[in-house]
Amino acid sequence: MAASRLEPGDIAPDFTLVDQAGDEVALADLRGRKVILYFYPEASTPGCTKEACDFRDSLGSLAAAGYAVLGVSRDQPAKNKRFAEEEHLTFPLLSDPDRAVHEAYGVWGEKSMYGKTVVGVIRSTFVIDEDGRIQLAQYNVRATGHVAALRKKLGLAA
Repeated sequence: MAASRLEPGDIAPDFTLVDQAGDEVALADLRGRKVILYFYPEASTPGCTKEACDFRDSLGSLAAAGYAVLGVSRDQPAKNKRFAEEEHLTFPLLSDPDRAVHEAYGVWGEKSMYGKTVVGVIRSTFVIDEDGRIQLAQYNVRATGHVAALRKKLGLAA
């Protein structure tokens, strides 16, 4: 079963995680900026690659609109580094191997995969405002088309 889910207006749980370069990234350090925080199941898998590349391709316009993008998975920094290098990803990919941040955001739990119920990462995206509050919480998103739909919700032209 999934942890409790976050709703718009909730304070985004703070965290400090290590990115693909081995640097610490703290959510608190991004106060004053809008943040798109997305959780993906595993680096270098087809769906996660599609989603990450869509974020990469939208990074310029997202940054111009004031958004920082952070990806989070259970992968170790070395695996995230390979993923970032292979796909030319220029935003932080954060490592959460003990799932503490996954659980704080309610993205670890039961999900349906190929008709079976399994426990794992629920692909999810959160938009956090400048004050550290959840503006948008999307659970069970699809990898394909998700970034385009998110851009539309945020009022950003395609």
